[in-house]
Amino acid sequence: MASDDDLFWMQRALAEAERGRGAVEPNPMVGSVVVRDGQLVGFGHHTRFGGPHAEVEALSRAGTAAQGATLYVTLEPCCHFGKTPPCTEAILTAGVTRVVAAMRDPFPKVAGGGLAQLRAAGVAIEVGLESDAAARLNAPYLKRLATGRPYVTAKWAMTLDGKTATASGDSRWISGSRSRALVHEVRGRMDAIAVGIGTALADDPELTARPPGPRTPSRVVLDSAGRLPTTSRLARTAREIPVLVALTDRAAPERREALAALGCELIPFSGDGPVPILPLLDELGRRGMTNLLVEGGGRLLGAFLDAGQVDAVDVFIASLVEGGPPAFTPAQGNGRPRMADALRVERQQVSLIDGDVRLQGVFPPSWRLAE
Repeated sequence: MASDDDLFWMQRALAEAERGRGAVEPNPMVGSVVVRDGQLVGFGHHTRFGGPHAEVEALSRAGTAAQGATLYVTLEPCCHFGKTPPCTEAILTAGVTRVVAAMRDPFPKVAGGGLAQLRAAGVAIEVGLESDAAARLNAPYLKRLATGRPYVTAKWAMTLDGKTATASGDSRWISGSRSRALVHEVRGRMDAIAVGIGTALADDPELTARPPGPRTPSRVVLDSAGRLPTTSRLARTAREIPVLVALTDRAAPERREALAALGCELIPFSGDGPVPILPLLDELGRRGMTNLLVEGGGRLLGAFLDAGQVDAVDVFIASLVEGGPPAFTPAQGNGRPRMADALRVERQQVSLIDGDVRLQGVFPPSWRLAE
């Protein structure tokens, strides 16, 4: 049975894992600490994709003090050769006698094999301490393993009366400068940022992280008819930062050629309706994308909600009242017929950002990995 000390050290390992957010995907975030005689002798986290794993970082810091120690790790140690050697070998070589893992790794090449290998070598194994926290931390990784699709975060800013723009379409600026800076931090941890063609036409966004973060997200425009102007900031910068234009048979050949000539990558879908959400997410997942930020507008977010493909929300509510008819609202689509059917955000985090209220939370996952 886990002790209070075990809980303390696992929570320290979870804090270590969080430090890798945005730098390690599509790998999971993992943290590890090495403890001997009640004292911390090593710690580490997975710092970058292709770099040393958390256990190796922690054992390297511990050195010979790892002999006879306990290693706490937020995810089962790997037991296969990938971009780095197996962590199980490093653990056994270091002389660790006990491993406490928050959860098993469902990745097929691990899936319990790492813990079984350590147990067979005589290492005491405990699994499950802070497993819920570890699963929340790596929800994007787990979703992609379960479905092949990226984890979708919907972001928007709105007034107190629920408007994302005035009746004339003006939206600059609803939220304050500090809130907008936080959005750029979020962008810098994403694999891609998606907008609908309506937002692209109305705002001419660049959709970059400024200053740059650990990742350089691709820009994705859902543009069934290929209407993205060749003079837009997205099209003009497509050779510098990838722009993916998802379109359908509605897009004329000359529009496709014009966008491709500027360096936009076209993702075609058959049919003459809107871009299909699930096939698009399947394609982004095949490209190795783990995190997708959907920034608008209301029709696009409504389409993702209707498809059941919004996993988390990041909302900035300004201390403004616009009034007037609800021409621009955050989420449109088909919606729910009754308030009792509305989606409820869980695990809310609320903060005050220079007068704006930021609300973050998640929806109950519709995807589950097989046990």
